[in-house]
Amino acid sequence: MAEAGLVIVDKPGGMTSHDVVARVRRIMRTRKVGHAGTLDPMATGVLVLGIERATKLLGHLALDRKSYLATIRLGASTTTDDAEGEALSVIDSVKLDAVRDNDIDDGVAALTGGIEQVPSAVSAVKVDGERAYKRVRAGETVELAARPVTVHRFDVLARRRGSDGYDLDVMVDCSSGTYVRALARDLGAALGVGGHLTALRRTTVGPFGLSVARTLSALEERAELSLDLDSAVAAAFPRVDVDARVAAAIGYGQRVPAAGVSGTYGVFGPDGVAIALMVDSGESARSLVVLRPS
Repeated sequence: MAEAGLVIVDKPGGMTSHDVVARVRRIMRTRKVGHAGTLDPMATGVLVLGIERATKLLGHLALDRKSYLATIRLGASTTTDDAEGEALSVIDSVKLDAVRDNDIDDGVAALTGGIEQVPSAVSAVKVDGERAYKRVRAGETVELAARPVTVHRFDVLARRRGSDGYDLDVMVDCSSGTYVRALARDLGAALGVGGHLTALRRTTVGPFGLSVARTLSALEERAELSLDLDSAVAAAFPRVDVDARVAAAIGYGQRVPAAGVSGTYGVFGPDGVAIALMVDSGESARSLVVLRPS
């Protein structure tokens, strides 16, 4: 049996997240592999995978903040809001040349902070139980409702005018559920010239960044975890240490006194081993996931 823990993959372009999971199953020699949030095939960067018992962590990981490096091309909109879609409109160079730096800055500022964002039609948002992108590919017209997201940071790092359009290299730090493709679309629409994404690289997911990510080739050469189960829990959750008596009670699924910690926290026994993920409920605490039953 493979050791339990997290593998942080630096996903290559051209692969789906499911493709990466299938590859890591072969590399780690286990069927128990899951991912915490997908990346589009075009995108590269941080993809968090759980191995063996660590798959139980994935639904509880505090991955509510993500960072990206991206390139937005102004001057054309597409069916998918990125370079993989078909062109819907292409603006002539004269109109594109009329877009000034301060217009772009104003457009970026309007898309920063708490905003209402309509996800891309080819997103993974479910419509009547089915992913929106599947409905679009089946020829349906999908209209998604706007939903609140937070763009903590939206910085333009570089600007390049070329024959194919006006490219902006940007850094985006945002809440989970934010679509960078939709930011490109909405910025282009606000400027009246259209826009789409031509490159996307995720640099962080929650506490996990590219510094601990490994390529699939590196994993092929040396199949090992990025973080073992104990290190993963310590990195992703507040830590609470308990004595042997409380640890045994938790292992048997019993309630124990509240720790006074807000949200989900990891509980560690006197030997430094992660026992469970727990949450306070009044004066007692209840287990969300028991990682090592007694």
